[in-house]
Amino acid sequence: MTEQEQTPKAPPKSARRRAREFVLQGLYQWRVGGADEAAIEAYAPEMEGFAKADREFFVGTLRGVIGQHEALIARIASHIDRPFGELSPVEASLLMLGTFEMVNHPETPYRVIINEAIELAKSFGGTDGHKYVNGVLDKVAAIVRPDEVAARRRGK
Repeated sequence: MTEQEQTPKAPPKSARRRAREFVLQGLYQWRVGGADEAAIEAYAPEMEGFAKADREFFVGTLRGVIGQHEALIARIASHIDRPFGELSPVEASLLMLGTFEMVNHPETPYRVIINEAIELAKSFGGTDGHKYVNGVLDKVAAIVRPDEVAARRRGK
């Protein structure tokens, strides 16, 4: 057996996962570089792989997170151990992204939203950032989607 045959190939990324990656990158540009929504939306299509992303989801989510950022931060603030502004830009962006999705995309199971945020944190964040994102989004889910969380816990 060759080494290539032994290493399982990662499944292809879904269009929505790719869109989340670009939203995360856009939110990073917004938080760290001060880029505005229009500049991010203009630049994103030039990035490698954007053609395979769900453009509608990207635009709606980017605009939604930026437009609702104060309300999203308010939802997150009671579940974090320091002021929101002290979080790493990646963790802060992922927490806003995950919270936005939980509030505005009830068709997506909360566990999917959290798992996507964890994977993005592993790819783009600090060493243990994914654990922090997981813990905070679990707490947000219990408030935002109490029935879904309770049903999942009963089903275990």
